[in-house]
Amino acid sequence: MAYAKAEKLDQSKIPVIDITPLRDGSDPNGVASKLHAASQGLGFIYIKGHGIPESLIESSRKSALDFFTKSETYKSKIRISDNHRGWLGQGGAKMKDGFRPDLKESFIWGQQESDHKTIDNHPLRGANKWPENLPEMQNLCMQYFQSAHEVAHNLMRAFALGLNLDETFFLRTASRPLSRASYVYYPAQPKDMGESQFGVGPHTDFGVLTVLCQDNVGGLQVQDINGDWLQAPPIAGTLIVNVADLLSRWTDGAYKSTPHRVVNSSGKERLSIVLAFDPNPETKIDAREVFGANYFPKEEATTCGEYLLWRFNKAFSYRKADSSSKAK
Repeated sequence: MAYAKAEKLDQSKIPVIDITPLRDGSDPNGVASKLHAASQGLGFIYIKGHGIPESLIESSRKSALDFFTKSETYKSKIRISDNHRGWLGQGGAKMKDGFRPDLKESFIWGQQESDHKTIDNHPLRGANKWPENLPEMQNLCMQYFQSAHEVAHNLMRAFALGLNLDETFFLRTASRPLSRASYVYYPAQPKDMGESQFGVGPHTDFGVLTVLCQDNVGGLQVQDINGDWLQAPPIAGTLIVNVADLLSRWTDGAYKSTPHRVVNSSGKERLSIVLAFDPNPETKIDAREVFGANYFPKEEATTCGEYLLWRFNKAFSYRKADSSSKAK
């Protein structure tokens, strides 16, 4: 048996874009034009000049690995809550019916106030759960959450400019976001598990935008429009971002949410740091607000909160999905 294979990276399909001129205001429209074009292709983009300090990335990785190497008994003390916060063990996620459960395990957290209180006005957010005797982990997690959120906000401004909208369009209701951050740990994947086992099985991301910080191990693979798989290896100094399902829906498919997967055939452990950016739960996802009142989108309007809850109930084994629930 063998690992699932992928072709080498084609940078005409997954470009590298420097967002410094967006961040410093010297040429936001130039960056917006590049991001707009890439989002209509595979919707995967390497970005450099993102502004997250390398020291914060390295400290966060070290803290995450310290946590994941603890015993299962230790990690189980902060097992995933009904509000999707805490430790999700191996086998706790399956991205698609008919696939084996993912090999990954995750630690997930979200926005919290300066006094450590957490907004709990939606089923997919509530109090963060922090491990015992790792006091630096909470501080690093929240620093990274804020830094990655700033990246996401800059990108959302650029996407709005690329669509000839006011730059605040996608951020009008983002003061109390449903965003989640996660440390994602992948053990080395034995070859004898075969092509049908993945660190994360083929899927599209649920929300608006994903901001991914890879380590130097690799394993991310992206499916092109012909159904072929391409490697998306780490490139020093970059993050990789991708359009997720709600942004694709918001733009009526103009921006592409593309299937991807992880195959860790390196023989080493792999760690990713992920921000899934989503605005407030009441945010209306309606392509008519992008293209005009007389536009007829392929899918009806929904809200960010309704859609995410439906998708989470399907994907995560700890949730009791309502068999009568319908797609939003």
